[in-house]
Amino acid sequence: MNPFEMFKNVKNLQDKMEQMKQELEHKAFTGTAGAGMVTVVVNGQHQVVSVKIAPEIVDPNDIPTLEVLIASATNNANSQLQEYLQQEAIRKSSELGLNDLMKGGFPQ
Repeated sequence: MNPFEMFKNVKNLQDKMEQMKQELEHKAFTGTAGAGMVTVVVNGQHQVVSVKIAPEIVDPNDIPTLEVLIASATNNANSQLQEYLQQEAIRKSSELGLNDLMKGGFPQ
């Protein structure tokens, strides 16, 4: 591939990534923990959108367990988002013939 074509493809990739960033504002990724007793939803910008906790899991004498479940559900949701970002980056770079640039994956 000649250098001018490569620069054009890189610019196209940047445009697609910007479009993906805007689309991510409207995407939601749900993480759960404790057999679904805790659910956390994050958006594509890693912001927590909602937290749902089943009443039966709330024990005022065992707050540490609830804290662990919330953290676990949040990490699960963020892992799903990260996986989505990696797949989209690979897909978009492949569409532009830039596979070699994305072999290392999407930066974390």
